[in-house]
Amino acid sequence: MAQSQKIRYFLFSQYLADGIRITLEIIIPAVVFSYLGHLDIGITLSLGALCVSIADGPGPVIHKRNGMLYCNIFIFISAVLTGLCNGNIILMGILILAASFFFTMFSVYGSRATTVGFATLLLMVLRMTEIIPSGKVLEESLLILGGGIWYMVVALLLFRITPYRPAQRSLGDCIHETAKYLLIKSELYEPHSEIDELYSRLIKQQVTVVEKQDVVRELLFKNRSLLKESTRTARLLVLTFVDVVDIFEQMMASWYDYSSLRKKFSNTGIPEQISFVIKNIANEMDGIGEAIQSNNTYKRNFDLAVDLKNLKQKVDQLPDEQNTIMLKKVLVNLRSLGEKTDDILKYFQEDISAKGNLRSRTEYSRFVTHQKINGAVFRNNLNFKSNIFRHSLRVMITCGVGYALSKLLLNGHHSYWILMTIIIILKPAYGLTKQKNSDRLLGTIAGGIIGLLLLYFVKDKALLFACIVFFMLGTYTYKTLNYIVMVIFLTPYILILFHFLGLGAIDVAGERLMDTSIGSALAFLASYFLFPQWESESLQKYMVDVLKANIKYLGKLKIIFTGSKISTLDYKLLRKELFVSTANLAGALHRTLSEPKSKQGHVKEIYEFVVLNNVLSSNIASLTAAAYNQEKHYPKQFLIIVNNAFSLLEGGLQKLDNSYFADIKKSSLSNSFDDTTPVNVHEKDQLDFIYKVSGDIKKITDAISE
Repeated sequence: MAQSQKIRYFLFSQYLADGIRITLEIIIPAVVFSYLGHLDIGITLSLGALCVSIADGPGPVIHKRNGMLYCNIFIFISAVLTGLCNGNIILMGILILAASFFFTMFSVYGSRATTVGFATLLLMVLRMTEIIPSGKVLEESLLILGGGIWYMVVALLLFRITPYRPAQRSLGDCIHETAKYLLIKSELYEPHSEIDELYSRLIKQQVTVVEKQDVVRELLFKNRSLLKESTRTARLLVLTFVDVVDIFEQMMASWYDYSSLRKKFSNTGIPEQISFVIKNIANEMDGIGEAIQSNNTYKRNFDLAVDLKNLKQKVDQLPDEQNTIMLKKVLVNLRSLGEKTDDILKYFQEDISAKGNLRSRTEYSRFVTHQKINGAVFRNNLNFKSNIFRHSLRVMITCGVGYALSKLLLNGHHSYWILMTIIIILKPAYGLTKQKNSDRLLGTIAGGIIGLLLLYFVKDKALLFACIVFFMLGTYTYKTLNYIVMVIFLTPYILILFHFLGLGAIDVAGERLMDTSIGSALAFLASYFLFPQWESESLQKYMVDVLKANIKYLGKLKIIFTGSKISTLDYKLLRKELFVSTANLAGALHRTLSEPKSKQGHVKEIYEFVVLNNVLSSNIASLTAAAYNQEKHYPKQFLIIVNNAFSLLEGGLQKLDNSYFADIKKSSLSNSFDDTTPVNVHEKDQLDFIYKVSGDIKKITDAISE
């Protein structure tokens, strides 16, 4: 069943939908003009469509439109300049140097601008060996522009026809990854599972969940027309996503001493039963996600009430001498998690009045980042302090060397593959470049073998054309999903295509492998020796961001303890900031592990820092959620403990960031406090634990900063 559901998720995913759409938009011009006897025109149009498809990344339609529009403008300019320069080695070399630097610098404007710059460079590289008369340069460039416009118009038309499907698919995918996070959580209760290994998996999965949440936020909160909609689907997409994020916080907030719990109740079978209940909730969420993604109905498969009743009976039957407070807290959290899952089920109900009201577009826009597009941003990055500037220089120099090699030492017809490999593989950080390098080489070898075997055994042209379509579909489906799989599909696609064009497949395969190897070697050497950017150098910045977010998070709890109210919107914004900063640190730490040992630094301590900050934020969230709706006075010592934890965290932050100044003015102990207020033992124990974890974090920051 799990495998079947995984297949269904893929079949209804945005990846496959985009793969089918992109394949058709690229191949149709070539097929149509081939039947008209002008295959060369069709291929040129398809080339323009291919380049513009690169800028057609996930996001709101208005951003897609702007990205594709600017991409059309720049690929047209690139086609004209390349056509005029490629007859002269010197001029072409200058163009490659200037363009590779300028268009790589587009990264300062965010991911979509990065794809526009890459598409422009790709067009230049693909056209650099095709020498055409100067009188035909404009004609060829207009054909490329025509292909790009064709792609943009059809894409925008399809988005207009199905405005909700991308958001539905992305929301379903987000729920799916959230359910996987919950499944990992369930294993923490299993007696023989390795807790340290599960923490590592949780942190990796948390990075994935946060990435999926960001995709959905972009689609929903930057889509003005969708937020203005009063239709049932539009409202439910936004409100259901809010519920999903709340569920994720509920999971993050439910932290316990799992080793102690498993050991204490090992003979009762209760930990295994808790794990079973959590797995059922996760499977329920997974089914909901699949139904939303495939735009189908859904019926509840799991009755939480029955299992919770059985679990409660087991807990109540335990001897009085066994402290069951922890188990009762687990029961409360499971019940709350089930209620939130029920809220998501309202997506499939006709009446949505119980779902509440949408916030204003201005409030939702605070949950997404907004990139400024102006010349000042570009100019401010033209210095060696900017990682993007150093990366742009690295790409420029490496492309220059690659072009020189292709002209001076190699005589292949497709030596542009060297430059193509460089611009695809060479990334700002060494770890990313290394991963892309190995993926591309392995993918090229595997894809080359597949392509040659097909050409050897399959002689029917209709069947080979079907293979081209299949490999194109795989290429564009996996282009953002899995790079090595994309290359495995891409290589036979290219080999069969060149076979149709009358070129020797074996020669092409050998040339592609050689050029890919040269480009990979150049990219690898450049990432190591040319203004290298080691991921470990940015870890301290990410650690600072996490500490600042946790300090702010703890500040919300302090406000509650002083008797004041906190804004729900501000709290959720802070929660999002904490999730993102933690995911950024965890992702950077994972990439650091692929760097040379000499560059890794305090990897073990930083991993412990990540785990402790997760534990800290979970306990802060748990206390905040419990105290949020309660109007009561708290004893003085609660605020004293919080202030002491603050001091420890701020002390650790100052070790990592000398520019940070601690908030010397602590909350007044006289405000809303009464010495006679009784102390809730369990709340105090949790606060003492927060203080202890804060101290452990301080020790780690001291060790790292020495």
